[in-house]
Amino acid sequence: YGDDAYYRHRPKIGLRPARVRKIDEHFGFNSGMAGFERLYKEGKLAIVHGCGYANPSFSHFTSMAYWHTAAPNRGDEYGWVGRLADAMAPQAPTNFLVNIDARQSLAVRSKLHTPLVFDDPNKFSREGFYEERDVFAGVADTGTVDNPSRRFLLDIARSAKSASALVKEAWTNYKSPVDYGITGGLDLPKVAALINAGMPTRLYYVSYRNNAFDTHVFQGDLHQRLLTYTADAVSAFMTDVERIGRSNDVVVMMFSEFGRRVPENSNLGTDHGAANLMFVAGKKVKGGHHGKIPSLTQLDEGDNLIYTTDFRRV
Repeated sequence: YGDDAYYRHRPKIGLRPARVRKIDEHFGFNSGMAGFERLYKEGKLAIVHGCGYANPSFSHFTSMAYWHTAAPNRGDEYGWVGRLADAMAPQAPTNFLVNIDARQSLAVRSKLHTPLVFDDPNKFSREGFYEERDVFAGVADTGTVDNPSRRFLLDIARSAKSASALVKEAWTNYKSPVDYGITGGLDLPKVAALINAGMPTRLYYVSYRNNAFDTHVFQGDLHQRLLTYTADAVSAFMTDVERIGRSNDVVVMMFSEFGRRVPENSNLGTDHGAANLMFVAGKKVKGGHHGKIPSLTQLDEGDNLIYTTDFRRV
């Protein structure tokens, strides 16, 4: 709000100073982001400016693949979270890496680890016909076997059965007084439940599912609602892990596959852009601004911010 160029680029949809939660003389949060304002003023939220990469893609699919692998234009097989898990724990202990979603993300694909992937804790079990379920249950209860292939299947079946029981128990026993907002906290309460249960997981990957951040049309009200849901959920999660007694151990990193073009479009929205912000929240985080702030007057040929921070550094 402190840069006149912002209002020149967005004369109709730009947020006026009165609608901004000011954090300094130049920057502020959307009025719906009370949760982020609180975290920032407590020194628990870092804002990383100008995150992106050279020659950016404006395709959702392609750019997300780049962010998931941290390897633009290389087509890597494994995701960066999966590679991080391999580096942190090459012995691949069970349930070290968790992905809460309906399907596994490329980000958690690992050479050594088998990510624990689930959506609804109450329905976390292998789907199949009754006869098939009986067979897998029998395999999981089988003793030691000599055949390597069968032993591999046996280990997978046992792991799935054990993980299902752990997740269901953790979710059943999880009772929190923390208000996660109108969305129920997205999937973050599930992460809190597993942390509360003492799961050995070190890395969690959660997506903002069914989101509508692609605001090509009438950005204003929709964008504010989405940002409110996000700020409420993340702020509540940080409060919850404080309640659980694990706030010193938890950091949340947030990103999107690209930003928005600087000028507004004719539909009172914005189109796919390049550089973007990343947020990092946590008690041990060095809060405040990080990275070089991109210029709103020196844009690329497509009227996009020129990235100043390679996202892989974050």
